Amino acid sequence: MKAIVVTDQAAGTAGMTLTERPDPDAEGLASLASANYGDVVVAVHASSFTGTELSWPSTWIDRLGRDRTPSIPGHEFSGVVTALAYGTTGVSVGQRVFGLTDWARDGTLAEYVVVEARNLAPLPGDIDFAVGAGVAMSGLTAWQGLFDHGRLQSGQSVLVHGAAGAVGSMASQLARQAGAYVIGTGRAAQRRTALDYGAHEFVDLDNESLEDVGAVDLVFDVFGGDLANRSAALVRAGGTLVSVSGPPEVRPADGLTIDFVVLSDPAQLTEIAQRVRDGRLVTNIGQTASLDDAVAAFNPTRRVSGKTVIRVRP
Repeated sequence: MKAIVVTDQAAGTAGMTLTERPDPDAEGLASLASANYGDVVVAVHASSFTGTELSWPSTWIDRLGRDRTPSIPGHEFSGVVTALAYGTTGVSVGQRVFGLTDWARDGTLAEYVVVEARNLAPLPGDIDFAVGAGVAMSGLTAWQGLFDHGRLQSGQSVLVHGAAGAVGSMASQLARQAGAYVIGTGRAAQRRTALDYGAHEFVDLDNESLEDVGAVDLVFDVFGGDLANRSAALVRAGGTLVSVSGPPEVRPADGLTIDFVVLSDPAQLTEIAQRVRDGRLVTNIGQTASLDDAVAAFNPTRRVSGKTVIRVRP
């Protein structure tokens, strides 16, 4: 099968190469002797990639600390189930699915992927594969950050950093639908996009003062660093700073800081898919490309706002 692989952590996305890798052993999975219970083989139709993956230890070593290069990155995808491991239940061959794969296993920038069935949700037939791949990681990250960790409630205020990006635009939509007041941040050129995705107001971080926002109940941070540290002072008593970029050095004076890693959750994926179907959620896809052009797509010559989705199959 064709796949994107990485072998050199220092090279970053420039070190990605398109090559041939062995197809998954569907026959072995189906046998009692070789079964990895709960696994399925999926023919990938669309996939995406999170740039920080190349800094994750799980991209380079397995859970026992052994080198696992060349590894296939990308962990968010949609496709069609082609084979089941012995004893696997809950999905069927021919079913359209989407979700996230295990961080420490080969990913989805390939024609096929082996993934645990418990990480998948049905992808309705009226949702395009590219949309399914584009919403899996960003939708779950936003959902879990806002509701599982941030405990966001109607009437509260939330500061969403990167509100015009893939995760931030999803967080803005979900937060507004939950009855929260949404303040988005970004660059000046992103103001209209952030407002269109649901932010009530927007802070241009290059020309406006973040501190003028005032106290908020929740900060949703995707950048870390100085921006997260400055945001800690904005969290009102009892509030929360939620981050996907590592724990900030500065914590709220009278609130919580939660750094989390997104997990695949079929129930949440199903709810996200329903909201996509009825128009409440719009996926922020900045560009699409074929698998043959994936390396170039992940090394763009211009800034891309939104998710880059790879159409593995037409």
